[in-house]
Amino acid sequence: MLDLILTSKEGLVGDVKLKGSLGCSDHEIVEFRILRAARRARSKLTTLDFRRADFGLFRDLLGRIPWDKALEGRGAQDSWLIFKGHLLQAQERCIPTKRKSSKNTKRTPWMNKELLGKVKQKKEAYRGWKQGQVAWEEYRETVRAAREQVRKAKALIEVSLARDVKDNKESFYRYVSDKRRMRENVGSLQNEMGELVTQDMEKAEVLNDFFASVFTGKSLSHTAQVTEGRD
Repeated sequence: MLDLILTSKEGLVGDVKLKGSLGCSDHEIVEFRILRAARRARSKLTTLDFRRADFGLFRDLLGRIPWDKALEGRGAQDSWLIFKGHLLQAQERCIPTKRKSSKNTKRTPWMNKELLGKVKQKKEAYRGWKQGQVAWEEYRETVRAAREQVRKAKALIEVSLARDVKDNKESFYRYVSDKRRMRENVGSLQNEMGELVTQDMEKAEVLNDFFASVFTGKSLSHTAQVTEGRD
């Protein structure tokens, strides 16, 4: 049974096909087509905002439930429905939601109406080149012109912020803080010996060994070693 959810709305994805296993792993390759007309529709869905979630309260609420008594004598389906109900109740209390819409997407400070037109023109040129309607030289020239416009706009906004820093410190430091933002690092991982690794080099080695085992057929033995160590 294919246990996969592609979208929460009908009509966005079509022609889903299975293409066999991926190398020596048990993962199946799935090929599907995203319908362009449905994709252009503005989404008004809400998504969970995990950045503002209270996971401490979430664990506490689920920990208070006497699961042995709540699931005693229940079948698999009934047990799942009971667990799902408690989980959704805790989720509603502890994890807020936010609107997922491209309309509310934050625009970069240098992006103006003229640059938006250039970016749109570049996308149309790329689409035409992929369909064979635009020559490669024309597409390359359009991309170069758009990139040059973006570079100039970035330079102008940075010069303007640096020149007016005494009168408008808030905008200057907001721009600098946005530039300094970095994604969070990968969390702690468990190696084959069952030990937690926290250093970046050690994490990279663990991930490399795992992904290498997927394509060399060693994933089953690796899983058995980890499970045996935990038992």
